[in-house]
Amino acid sequence: MGRLILEHTLQGHKGRIWGVAWHPKGNVFASCGEDKAIRVWSLSGNTWSTKTILSDGHKRTIREIRWSPCGQYLASASFDATTAIWSKSSGEFECNATLEGHENEVKSVSWSRSGGLLATCSRDKSVWIWEVAGDDEFECAAVLNAHTQDVKRVVWHPTKDILASASYDNTIKMFAESQLDSDWDCTATLSSHTSTVWSIDFDAEGDRLVSCSDDKTLKIWRAYHPGNDAGIATPDKQSVWKCVCTLSGQHSRAIYDVSWCKLTGLIATGCGDDGIRIFKETSDSKRDEPTFEQLTAEETAHEQDVNAVEWNPAVAGQLISCSDDGTIKIWKVAD
Repeated sequence: MGRLILEHTLQGHKGRIWGVAWHPKGNVFASCGEDKAIRVWSLSGNTWSTKTILSDGHKRTIREIRWSPCGQYLASASFDATTAIWSKSSGEFECNATLEGHENEVKSVSWSRSGGLLATCSRDKSVWIWEVAGDDEFECAAVLNAHTQDVKRVVWHPTKDILASASYDNTIKMFAESQLDSDWDCTATLSSHTSTVWSIDFDAEGDRLVSCSDDKTLKIWRAYHPGNDAGIATPDKQSVWKCVCTLSGQHSRAIYDVSWCKLTGLIATGCGDDGIRIFKETSDSKRDEPTFEQLTAEETAHEQDVNAVEWNPAVAGQLISCSDDGTIKIWKVAD
């Protein structure tokens, strides 16, 4: 069995902390929360400290933040219905663009692998796709109204311009640009959860997706592409996503976040029962019927709800979490 070792506990925000995001290089991270501020933290020696506080971009709670793949830009999604784009081009972080269009709270933001596209989603039930048109210029490329309820999370595929979204309507949807007319279409609807889907994450290759829900389960989905050797039909030559594994019984409350490590294959969850759990695919797992086991669990990782967990993209086995308890914690998975 592995163990989850607490390396650092960090404080600075006032009130609940909603989001944490590693910089692509893994030596810096950003955090955001109820205090309408973004903090950028960096490691010097063995100490993490706040290097910058960005407090003039939003009028309400900041729900999520994400670094661009190049690491030059930071996007923040807020309950004030805007998404802010920050960059350090002048040496200091500045808000260079504010994306407006959503009717109310923006819940999530995500950069495509190339950095050329940005997705946002909102309580207004819509998903917006923005094109990076130039320095600090963003143009709306699509407004997607496929969900029937609040959209909680958007995540881009790790290698392709395919977007996944998770919603209060209990579904996950996939979107891609049509080759025919350049319109963005919903290409798949993933239905199996019986309550809100809070978060989703792709594996390293992007052929599998993990989802977590208010129904206290984790689900693993696999893409079956046209011509697949499993004999799964693919109408209209579109990839079909099937739920191939459900993990239940490990969480006692809603699971708010899930992160699939691109380096180790481990899956981490952040839960409303204050716990963090780590799952590992078993050695005898089958492609079309995968099996996962709980590697380790920290039942009282935080004193209140765990809102976000994210694996460090550059340091294998390092995990960051944040909570309603106002703390950020950095963990290491040890064998």
